[in-house]
Amino acid sequence: MDFFPIFLNIKGKPCLLVGGGDVAARKALQLLRAGAEVRVVAPAMGERLRALAEQHKMTQRSGRFEPADLEDCVLVIAATDDSAVNRAVHAAALQKNIPVNVVDNPALCSFIMPAIVDRSPMLIAVSSGGAAPVLTRLLRARLETLIPAAYGSLAALAARFREKVKQRFAHSEQRRRFWEDMLQGPVAERVFAGQEQAAEAALQAALENADAAAVTGEVYLVGAGPGDPDLLTFRALRLMQQADVVLYDRLIPEAILNLVRTDAERIYVGKRRSEHTLRQEMINRLLVQHAKAGKRVLRLKGGDPFIFGRGGEEIATLAEEGIPFQVVPGITAASGCAAYAGIPLTHRDYAQSCVFVTGQLRDGGMDLNWAGLIQPQQTIVVYMGLAGVDVLCRELIAHGLPAATPSALIERGTTPHQRVLVGTLGTLPEIIGNTEVHAPTLIIVGDVVRLHDRLAWFHPI
Repeated sequence: MDFFPIFLNIKGKPCLLVGGGDVAARKALQLLRAGAEVRVVAPAMGERLRALAEQHKMTQRSGRFEPADLEDCVLVIAATDDSAVNRAVHAAALQKNIPVNVVDNPALCSFIMPAIVDRSPMLIAVSSGGAAPVLTRLLRARLETLIPAAYGSLAALAARFREKVKQRFAHSEQRRRFWEDMLQGPVAERVFAGQEQAAEAALQAALENADAAAVTGEVYLVGAGPGDPDLLTFRALRLMQQADVVLYDRLIPEAILNLVRTDAERIYVGKRRSEHTLRQEMINRLLVQHAKAGKRVLRLKGGDPFIFGRGGEEIATLAEEGIPFQVVPGITAASGCAAYAGIPLTHRDYAQSCVFVTGQLRDGGMDLNWAGLIQPQQTIVVYMGLAGVDVLCRELIAHGLPAATPSALIERGTTPHQRVLVGTLGTLPEIIGNTEVHAPTLIIVGDVVRLHDRLAWFHPI
């Protein structure tokens, strides 16, 4: 982070604003909304700033900035078009250790004025650190449309009950769970519908009837998709923010793992070929152990947990132990990587069916239904086939698929590191052998690969 995000309480405290134009007026309005005592210094003030000064009785001084203007101030904003004045304000503020912002000049700022989504007492600040103000404004506009205005009322309701809930529940985990249920359920919906009295009554009733001793664990089996965080489902993201414990695979990129609740315990259970950090049985036991301890357990898997993810084995164990669980599908590598590579898995002119197989080697071979794979107008998608690509291509050709069949390998698909290697069944092993390729990879075999050159749209840097 280039800047440390922080919210300051400046209610009733003197803040200096240097400048008298429209930009200064906008900054004055923000300071006033935060309850600051605003002092303005400028040779002349524009109409907007004069109106604000009269309405809010701001302290004014006509003239150029002087270091003495900073006396007792806790914050200063320079909003002038005079670079010499801006530099002088910056230097004087640094000398007195006063936070300073020079509008549109990040190099002279010790703090940044973010774009604000105001749902007081809920505030959301968005900043690019001065790098892209227009992008920041566009993101704020999007957030404005996504976050109901009533979130402020919901936050105020929670504030009124905060002490009551703290007294009712002895443990922080119990309090967090209670609030998660209230702020995502019927109480919240009543606030959003404008029924605030009914919402308060419902919250009071829930608090009085809550069983503080009951702590039931649960497991969330969540598909994290092929790698791009934007491909997560809304439900996946919500559960990632609720979990107490996270068991995650090797294929989970840091960008997705960072979306998990920051204070959740993280346990790496990833596997590589011939190198298992934990056996599957131990992973199953860990899920049971943490759930029985009353934890909300997130089992985060790359792709979709039910497509070569062994998710069925894990929930079978949970079902036997009587542990509640949820399954959240994810975009599997086949659909995600193929889409980002511009290779449709089916196409009216090339393929009317698609089959998924795993290409893991066993004793130097692959136990696949080769006859079932060699079908006309069918796309073959091979997971985990990089190590056995020689065997895969040789067997497909030996069982009747032409060596000229278009084939592609997609390395780390949907991520900024995506790379697509295109050839044929006959040439793909040599192409891969001459290129350093990193897992995860996906192999696609079939005439649909011919479309890659025309349809490829994702070009990571």
